Parts: sequence; C-alpha cells; structure tokens
Amino acid sequence: MSASLDTQPAAHRQQRAFWLKHLHRWHWISAALCMIGMLLFAITGITLNHAAQIEAHPNVQKRSAHAPAALLQSLRQFKHADDKGPVPPQLVDWLHGALDIDAAEHEAEWSPDEIYIALPRPGGDAWVSLSLSNGDAHYELTTRGWISYLNDLHKGRNAGKAWSWFIDVFAVSCLIFSITGLFLLQLHAGSRVATWPLVGLGVVIPIVLALLFIH
Repeated sequence: MSASLDTQPAAHRQQRAFWLKHLHRWHWISAALCMIGMLLFAITGITLNHAAQIEAHPNVQKRSAHAPAALLQSLRQFKHADDKGPVPPQLVDWLHGALDIDAAEHEAEWSPDEIYIALPRPGGDAWVSLSLSNGDAHYELTTRGWISYLNDLHKGRNAGKAWSWFIDVFAVSCLIFSITGLFLLQLHAGSRVATWPLVGLGVVIPIVLALLFIH
C-alpha cells in the first residue's frame, strides 16, 4: 500500500516534467519564429493607432514615354471580354523596358482611347496610362515613407501573396506561443498566486472597455 502511494507522486512528477519539457520547447521555438514579427506588429499597432498624429510627406515621381506604332496597332486589335482584363504581354514587356515598371500581374482598365493600369503598393500608390490614339504613356509613383510602408504591411495591404502567407504562418506561431504560454502558466500557477488574477485582468479589461466606451 505504501509502495503504491509512493509511486503516485513519482508518476505525477514524471508527467509534469514531460509536459514542462515539451511546452517549453514549443514555447521557445514559436517565440523565436514570431519575435521579430511581434515587434513589427506591436510597433505598427502604435503607429496605426496614432496615424492622424504622424504626418506623412508624400514623394511623387513621374515618368513619360511614347509607345511605338506597332505596339499601338497590336493593342487596338487586342481582344478583351470587358472593360477590365490582364495586361497584354507585349505591353508588359514595353512598360518594363521603357518605364522600368512591372505590370505583369496587374489588371488593365480599357476604354476606347486609353489603357489604365493601377499599381498599388505598400506605403504608396502608382499608376500608368497609355493613350491608344497618340501613344503617350504617363507613369506616376507616390511614396509616403517607411511608417506608411510598415503600416500597410501590418494590414497586408497590397503586399502580395508571399506576405499574405507570412502573416498566416506568423499567426499560427503566435497561437502556439500563446497556447503553450497558457499551459505553462497553469503548471506554474501553484507557486505563483498572482497568475490567474493577472490572466483574468487581461481578459476583463478589453471586455469592459468595449462595453463601456465603444458604441
């Protein structure tokens, strides 16, 4: 009987040691993966929250070029189902060479006399238009600085598929970090009496603020 009682605490300690080992492992792995991302999203959370107080200084660049007659002729004959469609390959090549811009994965807006291509980007905006009547092409790029760039990365605005995948992976890492942290709190709560009151405070504060001050 006494041997059975002695083995129960030992088994419990072994189980606790097992979970501590694996929870700590995944906690530090997820922390290492998402640490820089957490800093980025925390800092840009502050800058987004105070966007009205942070003055941006837009920088506008303009370039122009003239399309050759052969290109204009091929564009006039290019078949498109409606007013919007992919940028024709020959126009992509010419824009890259003449204006040093990449329009390959963007959408063109067609009108009888003009092709307009919006080129949105993080921290700024850009567009290019080409007159089908005289071949004049105009390109305008507006940038609003590093803060606007990082803010748009925070929102995933016009950042592309690769950044969208990064946000998903980062979010999963944050979930692992938070969940393993919660279980670690549970394992250590016995010797740290303030654990659950602090966790409860972290839950209650945003709920109270939302109920009282957000309408």
